[in-house]
Amino acid sequence: MAIRYDLWLDPDDVARHRAVEADLERFFMERFADFPHIRLFGEDPYDYDAPFNRLYDVLMARAGEYCERQWHYVPSPEQLNRTFFRAVGRSNKFIRDPDDGDPSRHDA
Repeated sequence: MAIRYDLWLDPDDVARHRAVEADLERFFMERFADFPHIRLFGEDPYDYDAPFNRLYDVLMARAGEYCERQWHYVPSPEQLNRTFFRAVGRSNKFIRDPDDGDPSRHDA
């Protein structure tokens, strides 16, 4: 299998990688705005048919296609995942269930 990810092919082009990642984060934030509030996880965070998990899969594919089309850049899975969850953390579109299994939360 050939290496395709720009980050791996040219790791020293830090400015380009950062620009793409910032744009990816904006891309995800814009996509989140298209949805009503999204409930994060639930009783079973591994329910792959849950709305959040379906959204994740769809947006990962769209973001990869967007980068290739817009930037002629192939993001690594790690870049996509990291920018997606940074956007989730910044977005006001996500609602966490009171009992979401996160022991660090004291407001549950």
